Amino acid sequence: MRKSFILIIIIFIAWISVNNPFVNKYVAKLTETALPAAKQSDSLYQTIEKKAPTYEISPSDAKIDRVWKAIPGYNGLKVDIAASYKNMKSKGVFDKNKLVFTQISPKVHLNDLPPSPIYKGNPDKPMVSFIINVAWGNEYLSQMLATLKRHHISTSFFLEGNWVKNNPELAKMIVSAGHEVGNHSYSHPDMKRLTAAQARQQLIRTNEVIEAATGEKSEWFAPPSGSYRDETIKVANELHMKTVMWTVDTIDWQKPSPEVLINRVITKIDNGSMVLMHPTASTAKSLDRLITLIEQKNFKIGTVSELMSENRIIK
Repeated sequence: MRKSFILIIIIFIAWISVNNPFVNKYVAKLTETALPAAKQSDSLYQTIEKKAPTYEISPSDAKIDRVWKAIPGYNGLKVDIAASYKNMKSKGVFDKNKLVFTQISPKVHLNDLPPSPIYKGNPDKPMVSFIINVAWGNEYLSQMLATLKRHHISTSFFLEGNWVKNNPELAKMIVSAGHEVGNHSYSHPDMKRLTAAQARQQLIRTNEVIEAATGEKSEWFAPPSGSYRDETIKVANELHMKTVMWTVDTIDWQKPSPEVLINRVITKIDNGSMVLMHPTASTAKSLDRLITLIEQKNFKIGTVSELMSENRIIK
């Protein structure tokens, strides 16, 4: 009887030990510690280690370019050897398609650079963005928004403050459709001719009215007609906004035919391009075909924030 009782006690203690989370965690830790040593003696693991550098890409730092001014950085790629090994272990053979990568951040970021305008994203990033400046053209907005929705695209609308004041529901509709909104000044002045105080007032008033109408804070500023001076860029930077220009201009305000507008963009568009457009009849008629052709060139279309981010696009 006593032996049976002792046996029951031993079984009970063993059961508690096995099902104790602290014990399990300790055992798991020991297993994890022992695993790398076992893997490193495995020929597959050694093959992955040896070939990994061949598939790795160094990150590129943000920089000031002589022509394009501020250029954002772009993450590099490093092979996760342990995860790749786990991915290939079942078949036991090296397969480059089963490599697992982690993104490596650059050492210099866009925020590390001195205030400077941005004309394009990183030239290695297969993404483009639309810079849609809005100060008029209400009658074309619905069609453009419908086209963007049909293609599941979010991009960036830069709103004039006075326009937002008079059209708060349209501004709200743009944000509700999933698009980013930026600052396009308050009254569309020639920013190059304004004092620092006047420029500051233009930007602050616009930020206030955009936030009041949409609840969104602007991170990007697009000067009307692309006119600015160094002081303009510094004022925007002090207000925690970066100044964006464009890489490709649709010149849609000249009312080109859809064929002319599309050709103008498609022949120039490249990695990191920002395409300037407005709510016009020309753009509204061209947008559907333009998006299709851009995507056929294997470019992803996103917001300015997405384009400027260091996140790498993995195809």
